[in-house]
Amino acid sequence: MPESHDTSRAAAGALDADVTVIGAGPVGLALTLDLARRGIPVRVVEREEKRFQGSRAKGIQPRTLEVLDDLGLADAARAAGGAYPPLGLHVGPFTKAWQMHATAPDSAGTPYPDVLLLPQYATTALLHDAVERLGVRVDFGARAVEITQDEETCTVRLEDGRVLGSRYVVGADGGSSIVRKAAGIAFEGTTDETDRMILVDATVDGLSRGHWHIWPRLRGRGIAACPLPGDAGRFQIMIKIRPDDPVDLTGTALAALLRRRAGTSLTLRDITWSSVFRPNIRLAERYRDGRLLLCGDAAHVHTPAGAQGLNTGVQDAHNLGWKLQQVLAGADDALLDSYERERRPVAAQVLGRSTELYEGLRRTRPSGLTRGPDEHQLGISYFGGPLAPSDTPRTANLRCGDRAPDAVLPRATERTRVTGATGAMGETATTGSASRLFDLFRGPHFTALAFGAGAATALARLPWPPGGVPLRRHTVLPHTTPRTPDEAALLTAYGITEDTVVLVRPDGYIGDIRHKGEETGYGNGNRPAQAFHPCSRRSAG
Repeated sequence: MPESHDTSRAAAGALDADVTVIGAGPVGLALTLDLARRGIPVRVVEREEKRFQGSRAKGIQPRTLEVLDDLGLADAARAAGGAYPPLGLHVGPFTKAWQMHATAPDSAGTPYPDVLLLPQYATTALLHDAVERLGVRVDFGARAVEITQDEETCTVRLEDGRVLGSRYVVGADGGSSIVRKAAGIAFEGTTDETDRMILVDATVDGLSRGHWHIWPRLRGRGIAACPLPGDAGRFQIMIKIRPDDPVDLTGTALAALLRRRAGTSLTLRDITWSSVFRPNIRLAERYRDGRLLLCGDAAHVHTPAGAQGLNTGVQDAHNLGWKLQQVLAGADDALLDSYERERRPVAAQVLGRSTELYEGLRRTRPSGLTRGPDEHQLGISYFGGPLAPSDTPRTANLRCGDRAPDAVLPRATERTRVTGATGAMGETATTGSASRLFDLFRGPHFTALAFGAGAATALARLPWPPGGVPLRRHTVLPHTTPRTPDEAALLTAYGITEDTVVLVRPDGYIGDIRHKGEETGYGNGNRPAQAFHPCSRRSAG
């Protein structure tokens, strides 16, 4: 993609990309990566001169690790991150220790049951490097000052005079989003100017790395220090300050404040990032205005409690990417409305939960410092939404709209014919190195799973159009009576009791379930074709 654009080109109707992403934080980069791997021309602009260097959002939840798995980055994320240390609550000469984050149960069906400690700068670097490997360069130092749209295109005017044209613009540009403001979308909620916290990334000499240290203090002046993975001795330090406390972010002042609050034996040095945080609790009235869409903090901002903000935003991007591809290929534009209808209720629930947890942090109550399944985000479901009506078929324990769990694949798993983006049918082949369902899901495609001989026969007749998101078909088990423990676990995970085809969406949620003998039948092209498929409104691709 070209690095410069002039006003005359945009005025003449030339487009720089199909999608312009405003903001190159983890959310914007996740969306850019998803679009780029789909072959969609995408442009990403970032107002800052370089990528973010702070640790700010440092908890990666199990569901977000599954998203990173789909993007091919889970192993790299785990290599760059680490396990959360137990909390260490210091009260006088005593230290009370306990584990803050619970492990997801085996029944959750995830290879990533634990929350990963990964500083935001590391998450950003992983996504940025992956985007660049696909040939997309972030346009740093490019501040959008005006965004307009008409029936066919959007125009982004940059501060330096350049004008970018695209078919859609996605705002992943944070709480002060210019995209949201250009769309005239209200951002309802509150900002507590009296509740402030200094965040610092620095080396602390004299402090063990075996705990996430917390020193409660009277009158709202507590302090905490969480060891960061990687370089020895580095911590994210959180210092609560009252409304009347002066803010001095110089190294000398911060070092003195740490000693005064946590102990004279501690030495703070080598500060790489500092900021003053104020809790915002806000939710956008809408996620879309025509060709302008919102993602991440541009649509919802949370307290930091529970490590939910970045995670919710990355999952927003994962929901939106494949829908943009379908619409760009010819699907009805109304498909984009399902993005808000699926993701906004999730953000509303997260806002409530993170606010509740933050209140627990303010009171330093042990119950408020414990995180469990609600924070893992593995239980999110779109059942009852626009793409998963409540009257659709289900299995013994899964419904359309539920997250598709992982499970070990039996050795005899065979992959049937594959429909590519061009509509051509591929050769029959084995799954090769695939050992788990997530190996089959990984990538920018729909996945159709057949359980049982009848379902395997019907799988090849499942209709799919030649354009848009491709479909990969797999017979995961040619029978529905288990013969081994792995087969039993697989059938149990999906609640399979009869021949069944399960369609898994590109974002890892169940899009359709079809049983043998249904009145609608395996070959019915109306479910989920009307919701997912490119239509004849304009030519595909």
